[in-house]
Amino acid sequence: MKLLIKLIALVSTLSLVFVSHAQRVKDLADVAGVRSNQLVGYGLVVGLPGTGEQSPFTEQSFKTMLSNFGITMPTNLKPKIKNVAAVAVHAELPAFTKPGQTIDITVSSMGSAQSLRGGTLLQTILMGIDGNAYAVAQGSLVVSGLGAEGLDGSKIVVNTPTVGRIANGAIVEREVKSPFAMGDHITFNLRNPDFTTAKNLEKAINTEFANPSDPNTFIARAIDATSVQVSAPRDANQRVTFLSMLENIEFEPDSPSAKVIVNSRTGTIVIGADVRLLPAAVTHGGITVTINENPEVTQPDAFAEGETVVTNQSVIDVNQNDNRMFVFNPGITLDALVRAINNVGAGPGDVMAILEALQQAGALRGELVII
Repeated sequence: MKLLIKLIALVSTLSLVFVSHAQRVKDLADVAGVRSNQLVGYGLVVGLPGTGEQSPFTEQSFKTMLSNFGITMPTNLKPKIKNVAAVAVHAELPAFTKPGQTIDITVSSMGSAQSLRGGTLLQTILMGIDGNAYAVAQGSLVVSGLGAEGLDGSKIVVNTPTVGRIANGAIVEREVKSPFAMGDHITFNLRNPDFTTAKNLEKAINTEFANPSDPNTFIARAIDATSVQVSAPRDANQRVTFLSMLENIEFEPDSPSAKVIVNSRTGTIVIGADVRLLPAAVTHGGITVTINENPEVTQPDAFAEGETVVTNQSVIDVNQNDNRMFVFNPGITLDALVRAINNVGAGPGDVMAILEALQQAGALRGELVII
């Protein structure tokens, strides 16, 4: 528990140091319209060593592929294709990717295939959300997972043998048009929306590109807590040069809002440096109730009529833990909060309960986020 509290204090200290230094625009904001696009396709992986599947849609896909090559199979013939698997193929198409360039792809089994290890993906068209084909994928899979099964039904699976990747496995055939060179403005979108940070970004850009002859002319203006709009030249080459200057401007982002992040699954707790508490008293402890059932056998006398009876004797033991209380004074800091919880000896689950109770009491000045 002491290690957990030290980590909480360390993370909070580092976050305080992090926000106290100026950062580049490119590290905190994205350019509107400069984004990646998701691609997806359906294909077949062949060459599997008997770890494929035999399902209706796999057979149909296999027959369709053969028909594309001019091979017609009898309708009553059902091929045994345990070395084939139907797969979904997906990829990210980065911004400004040109035809002829390659991108990485991920291949995932869609049916009951046991493993894709050793398989080869046949030519698969990757489509965008608009229904157009943007890339063609093909190649040998690299699968990190493996699986083994014994005759008695026992089996072991390491990682995920039904998912593989192909580095540079898809060739881009169509370029996605970007609105980067359109219009008279470039818009920066902050990754963490904040009104103060947006105003600081606006001020930094206007200061960097101030016009000495007309000090009242500004090229940047904050639209909302996320977006800052900047006037930009229309010529594509000049716009690239202008953006390279903009994204390297350093400015001071505002400190984040006071938050306490609790991961209920792992017990991880991160307390922001600006978290404060109002006056409150917290007690920690509880009552443990233990119930033991001791069966007793009762037998009749040697010459008496009757039957042997088994009765349960319940023993109830109640233990009350040593309750410890600590008091928060007005405006308590993170360091005092951490030391107080550490002195109580609370575990991660107890810390969550304490923080939730403080929020319900209105004593926690900060947002409690449970994930």
